[in-house]
Amino acid sequence: MSALTPAEASLVYLSAVLATRDEALLEAALGRALSAADAAAVEEVLLQSYLFLGYPAALNAFARWRVLSGRRATVTVDSPGTWVERGEAVCRAVYGGQYDGLRANIGALHPDMERWMVVEGYGKVLGRPGLPLVMRELCIGALLAVQDAPRQLYSHLRGSLNVGASPAQVAETLAEALPLCSAEARARAEETWAAVRDRPKGMS
Repeated sequence: MSALTPAEASLVYLSAVLATRDEALLEAALGRALSAADAAAVEEVLLQSYLFLGYPAALNAFARWRVLSGRRATVTVDSPGTWVERGEAVCRAVYGGQYDGLRANIGALHPDMERWMVVEGYGKVLGRPGLPLVMRELCIGALLAVQDAPRQLYSHLRGSLNVGASPAQVAETLAEALPLCSAEARARAEETWAAVRDRPKGMS
C-alpha cells in the first residue's frame, strides 16, 4: 500500500518537476495533478515554489496552469498582521529543537535574511491555508532534491518528519523526485535521506 495518495504523489512530483525547468515535463506534471489533486492545492504548490525557484519559474508555471486548467485566479484573504507570529510558529514546528540555532545562524549571515525567512517564507507563504504543512514540506523536499541543495534538503526532510510525515511518505516523495535528478544529485539526495532517517532517536 502506498504511503502517499495519488493526489499527494501528483503534488510532490509537480514540485520536483518545477525544479527541472523542463516545459514538456511541466505540462505533463500539471496534467497529472489536474486529474488527481484539488486545484487549489496545485496552486499552493505553484505559489510556494517562488521561494526556491524565483518569480520567473513560478509565473511561467502559472501561465501553463491557467491554460491547462481553465481555472481563473482567485484571491486568498490573509492578514499581513499575522505573518510574524504565524511564521515563528510554523518555522519552530519545522525545525523543532534546531529553531533557535537556525535563526541565530541565518541572522549571522544577514539579519534581513533571517527576518524575511520567518515573515515571508514561513509566515506569508508556508503558513498559508490551502495545503497542510506536512504536504508543503514534502513538496519542498522533492524540489530541493532535484535542485541539488543537500543542506536545505536535509533540513526539510527532517522538517517533514517533525510536522508529521512518516518515513514511508518521505521515501515515496523521493521516489517521485529522484528519477528527475542528475546522477550526482540523486546520490547526494539518497545520502541526505539516509542521514536524516538514521539520526539518533529523540533528535528534532
